[in-house]
Amino acid sequence: MPHWRARDKRPDVRIDMTARAGELRIPFTSGVLIGIGETRQERVESLLEIRRLHRRYGHIQEVIVQNFRAEPSTPMANDPEPDDDDIAWTIAMARLILDDEVTVQAPPNLNPDGIETLIAAGINDFGGISPVTPDFINHQHPWPLIDSLTERCHNLGFELAPRLPVYPGWITPEWLDPALYERVTTHPVAAEAA
Repeated sequence: MPHWRARDKRPDVRIDMTARAGELRIPFTSGVLIGIGETRQERVESLLEIRRLHRRYGHIQEVIVQNFRAEPSTPMANDPEPDDDDIAWTIAMARLILDDEVTVQAPPNLNPDGIETLIAAGINDFGGISPVTPDFINHQHPWPLIDSLTERCHNLGFELAPRLPVYPGWITPEWLDPALYERVTTHPVAAEAA
């Protein structure tokens, strides 16, 4: 499997780390990487485990559904990528399985022709897109232009808006260190979201 040498990618390690974040009251982002040899049943099992951890600790603010993209000069350079229907199926399952307060995200730069499909399948976030920094993980896939993405969202009846790394539901003294809470709540983006 693609992560065989990456100890931090082992399911038991990931589950333990996610549980520890919950015990420490850390607003957390999780996700599933699809198209790397897993089955649909394994995707569902992963989403159910994320939901279980969230229901225990209440800390999963976002789940990213990220599709594999083949990169040159890697062992999986010639492996097939998941198609739009497979990506949409996984997003829809995430939206159905996860609790309503958990955001479902998919990176628009990995699906530049499928923005409308991502939205229709159930995402409500595009992640940390940026006009000034590249996607350091997927450097061959540049972020879409903000104006273009804004227009495409608007055409579907949605508004593209900035957000902080901590989602509004977790911007409380219970979830943030007091010094950080003060800085976050006075940030213009947080004030606008309130």
